[in-house]
Amino acid sequence: MTLPAKQLGTTSMTISRTGFGAWAIGGGGWHYAWGSQDDAASVAAIRHAVEAGVNWIDTAAVYGLGHSEEVIAKALADFPEADRPYVFTKCGLVWDDNDPAAAPRNSMRPDSVRREVEGSLRRLGVESIDLYQVHWPDTGGEALDYNDPQQAQAAARGATPLEEYWQVMADLKTEGKVRAIGLSNHSPEQVAAAERIAHVDVVQPPFSAISRGYADLIAQAQAAGTGVIVYSPQQSGLLTGAFSKARAAALPDDDWRKTHPDFTTGLDANLALAAALVPVAERHGVSPVPSPSPGRWPGPASAARSSAPAAPSRWTAGSPPRRWS
Repeated sequence: MTLPAKQLGTTSMTISRTGFGAWAIGGGGWHYAWGSQDDAASVAAIRHAVEAGVNWIDTAAVYGLGHSEEVIAKALADFPEADRPYVFTKCGLVWDDNDPAAAPRNSMRPDSVRREVEGSLRRLGVESIDLYQVHWPDTGGEALDYNDPQQAQAAARGATPLEEYWQVMADLKTEGKVRAIGLSNHSPEQVAAAERIAHVDVVQPPFSAISRGYADLIAQAQAAGTGVIVYSPQQSGLLTGAFSKARAAALPDDDWRKTHPDFTTGLDANLALAAALVPVAERHGVSPVPSPSPGRWPGPASAARSSAPAAPSRWTAGSPPRRWS
């Protein structure tokens, strides 16, 4: 099956408008888990997505503390080289193996980045990573607080300067360890500073009908020839049309959404927005599940959709993926 596709910035990669987001399949037992997962079901979901035409997977070393990358490697092991999807991963969030439940720390020290890329190459079983992204700006080793994303934009004592860590990323590309480099969760100013050192191939901000704060970055990227992929286009399940107060209250304690403002103090407003989309979708004869569409919003090439058990349209061998319009 062939899905609509678009060239990713100025890279040689043409990617499907929908990608497979692999945060959830990292499983439980770490600070930002989505609850326990069935690895066999995750492998089946990845294979089904690829067979349905999805040609890229987005993950990160920190997802499951390396486990997401391992699951992806297992899922793709039997695919012929010509049929394998692109695999994108990220660096910059490091963890303590002796305390896996602790929040990961932001660190982009050059020696740390080089250790991370070698670890990802090993877990993924590849010789080169298709897209390597800085997960969050360096905050000097502070623990990531996902409830407060502005934390990452604040200057911190001991943080590795962006200019230094972006040069390391450019060096990895020159060395052939990665094919393209990108920035996730970085501000327009930070992306512009990186561009002065080496071209930013891709940016990955969050973007959805609820979260539109990175609109300026998307426009900036388009002007610079930088590819755009976005994460959480369904706002981690809130915009699937199947979420409710009862469902939010029943989230397991080891699901990061349990305490996030989007699912607590902001839940009523978010559910109201999701409900308001239903009659609009019905009038147009399309799915109410929204996604950033380049036809309606300039810039985004594609969106990464997370395969989580709490999402009603999870891709498995028995249920085809819902196509976004």
